[in-house]
Amino acid sequence: MAESSSGGGTVEYIQHHLTNWCVGQCDPVTHKATGFWALHVDTLLFSLLTAGVIVWMALKVKKQLNPAVPGGFQNFVESIIEFVDQQVKDTFPGHNPLIAPLSLTIFLWVWLMNFMDLVPVDLLPAIASLLGIQYLKVVPTTDLNTTLALSLTVFALIVYYNLKIKGVGGYAKMFLFHPFGKFFVPVNIVMTTIEELAKPLSLALRLFGNLFAGELVFLLIALLAGSAGLGLALAFLFPLQVVLDLAWLIFHLLVITLQAFIFMVLTIVYLGMAHVQEEH
Repeated sequence: MAESSSGGGTVEYIQHHLTNWCVGQCDPVTHKATGFWALHVDTLLFSLLTAGVIVWMALKVKKQLNPAVPGGFQNFVESIIEFVDQQVKDTFPGHNPLIAPLSLTIFLWVWLMNFMDLVPVDLLPAIASLLGIQYLKVVPTTDLNTTLALSLTVFALIVYYNLKIKGVGGYAKMFLFHPFGKFFVPVNIVMTTIEELAKPLSLALRLFGNLFAGELVFLLIALLAGSAGLGLALAFLFPLQVVLDLAWLIFHLLVITLQAFIFMVLTIVYLGMAHVQEEH
């Protein structure tokens, strides 16, 4: 959510907010990663923070669990679990005890990381600046490293279950004879390879693109009042900023929920495809 713009020009302001807190092999001028041994500390920090929220929720429900008279928080958590469980039942063929917990974890974690986009864009960076931290990017899913890490983990599970369910021979046949049959093996290999690689790429880029665009809109809204001087311009632009900010916040709340839901459902679908032994 937008709060106010910082000093400096528009480009500098946006670039500052879109720059990660990088340590290790990082460019001293641009603060971008220049090698493998570069860490985005803010991405790791807020990813772990949101994961900690999930653990806290689970421990709180466990401590207060009362099947006879469930409280409000327990009902809320149970409704989320039932929702995810129903998605798994409707989408996933057969039974695998890993799929439902994995889907629940993905949905909650991605949603909480997305939710960081609703924190005022200048609030946490301003606090970090007081602590001597020059750059702070608070939305982990606006970092392509995060979305790729999530999607590649799902992709590793897809390959694992393809090999486990279909066997090495069955998995190889999928590349050799899909989608055009045995007379187009070279074409099949290329097409199936592209199809398989598109799964993690689409998962990662869809989530990253939507959250990055949402963050950019919040930054542009934040620049409205900050770019105006004192007087009538500020008197007009500040209320406009508040209205636009509130409208985008409400809309973006739907976006972050939808993106978490899509990531979860596609994970279920892709893993379900890996469990199917024969094509129909």
